[in-house]
Amino acid sequence: MKAVATTITILILAATAAPAQSPYAGMQTRSIKALSTQQIGDLRTGRGMGLALAAELNGYPGPAHVLELSERLALSPAQKERIQKLFVSMKAESTPIGTRLIEQEGALDQQFVSRSITPDALKDATANIGATQAELRNAHLKYHLGTAKILSPDQMKQYADLRGYTSNAPSGHHRMH
Repeated sequence: MKAVATTITILILAATAAPAQSPYAGMQTRSIKALSTQQIGDLRTGRGMGLALAAELNGYPGPAHVLELSERLALSPAQKERIQKLFVSMKAESTPIGTRLIEQEGALDQQFVSRSITPDALKDATANIGATQAELRNAHLKYHLGTAKILSPDQMKQYADLRGYTSNAPSGHHRMH
């Protein structure tokens, strides 16, 4: 019994003596610490990155996903054309905003790298980044509003089913909780 207690004590001490690894370990090598390579790529190409979840998960489909499901939703040629125009407009609007956000995050990162950051510079940089993030989110959300106006109620319901948002979702789709 004493050997078991000694072994448990040694294991506990060994576990607590090991340095704790941060979930951020490895991120210090990123070119812009606050953005992953995937995020930078998404921002440069106007992808949504979950910025429109408030719309998507509340019954306002986005143009990209509607186009992906256009055959299954039985979009008319006119609907498909209108949604394609929304998608092109969304990309054209969101891509330069994403590029600006990358530049702003890069500039903030460089101020920390060079140790030139001041409280005032920090306040200005984060305010500008926040405004750009809001502008980008708005650019994605508003196209969900436009897409919803083009679809019929039946298409909206079928979209929700196909995306796995309802109890009628086809098997194999993940349901959002």
